[in-house]
Amino acid sequence: MSESKRIHLIAVCGTGMAALAGLLKAAGHQVSGTDADIFPPMSILLERAGIPVALGFHAAHITPDIDHVVIGNAVRADNPEAVATLAQGIPYSSMPQTLADFFLKDRKPAVVAGTHGKTTTSSLLVWVLATGGLDPGMMIGGWAKNFNSNHRLGGSEHFVVEGDEYDTAFFDKGPKFLHYRPHHAILTSIEHDHADIYPNLAAVQKAFCQFVGLLPRDGFLVAADDPIVREVARGAACAVETYGLDANADWSASLPVSQGDRLMFEVRYRGKALGTVTSPLAGRHNLKNSLAVIALCHRLGVSWEAICDGIARFEGVKRRQEVVGTVRDITVIDDFAHHPTAISETLAALHLRYPGQRLWAVFEPRSASSRRNVFQSAFVDAFSYADRTIISDVFAREKIPSDIRLDPSKVVAGLRAAGREAMFIPTAAEIVTTLATTLSPGDVVCIMSSGGFDGIHTQLLTALAR
Repeated sequence: MSESKRIHLIAVCGTGMAALAGLLKAAGHQVSGTDADIFPPMSILLERAGIPVALGFHAAHITPDIDHVVIGNAVRADNPEAVATLAQGIPYSSMPQTLADFFLKDRKPAVVAGTHGKTTTSSLLVWVLATGGLDPGMMIGGWAKNFNSNHRLGGSEHFVVEGDEYDTAFFDKGPKFLHYRPHHAILTSIEHDHADIYPNLAAVQKAFCQFVGLLPRDGFLVAADDPIVREVARGAACAVETYGLDANADWSASLPVSQGDRLMFEVRYRGKALGTVTSPLAGRHNLKNSLAVIALCHRLGVSWEAICDGIARFEGVKRRQEVVGTVRDITVIDDFAHHPTAISETLAALHLRYPGQRLWAVFEPRSASSRRNVFQSAFVDAFSYADRTIISDVFAREKIPSDIRLDPSKVVAGLRAAGREAMFIPTAAEIVTTLATTLSPGDVVCIMSSGGFDGIHTQLLTALAR
């Protein structure tokens, strides 16, 4: 598929779809797309790449000169453009399959998979590989600040992919990461998530077993030192090394010390000290993410000096503990956390980064799992590091049957029963009004949502500035 093709992407403004569009354009193809809504930052990426995007889905957008159509995960079978594609017999594929066919066949993909930490770990991996001169390609589910992008072609055999276990398309209900031809992999964690498609942890674990089974004998798996991950990793035909905070892991860290907004720790490989690393990432989870990257980069021949330099100069990922503004000495942070474990780790990291300052957690239940009551009890424990918690109403609550829908007021009641200050405030506008009259200098507000949350960050900063 090296010749230039005319390729159209349906639902192009999704993070993965926009990244794929950018890769296709950079590879010399003629690319166009459509979406129900056109919004930043993906709209900015597409405009910068010179990719025309039409608003709305219409059969007329599927013209005879199109060679191939990419159908996004959010597209339903009755989408008029999908219907027209099938009716005209135009070749089509999902986003993951297209990435594999066009960009991964002749390379050695390094796939980062796991319930948590994929985006940060993927972005850090790409940056350290690039720092070491390995010139990797990438496609990740977040905005890597070091590259000001979420994709790059690269010029070597290495290609980093964020491997999502969510389903692929309406015509392919298997996990996305089964398409990515992993040669090397990092497996960060395995927990029950995506409750809309995985009924329980066993179903999630089965998907990860399939993924690990794809690794070739000459590949390499870096696996978190976790009982479930270790069990899944036993199915790998390739070499496996573990990482974690326990000294029994192949890769471990000792003497972690926080210095302002940086973390210093000594890296040990099978008990031998390799040296001290300085990282701008806060929290135990990010320390472990860094260890995973160090392990894989070491295996791929990146020098210790380049590894340390890359980690030290990593700028992070948008929407991962990202400070979006400070007004009147009140810090507003945006984070993508939506699973109880991610919420807990994020708040624990901020608790350490801002010692002695009052930490507010503001949470919108928006993801498929967080809108369901599968985590009703777990959310009570997840907010333990917050001094005060505000939970909004469930996003698009009418789409979740009442018998399985999360009840935010019960989470708040559970927090109060545990002696913590918590409030249920249904809308972003009401939350802003409450915060604007309640926050004090020195407060830190972490706003967590897997979506836009009605632009609450800008609303709050504007209200505070008044």
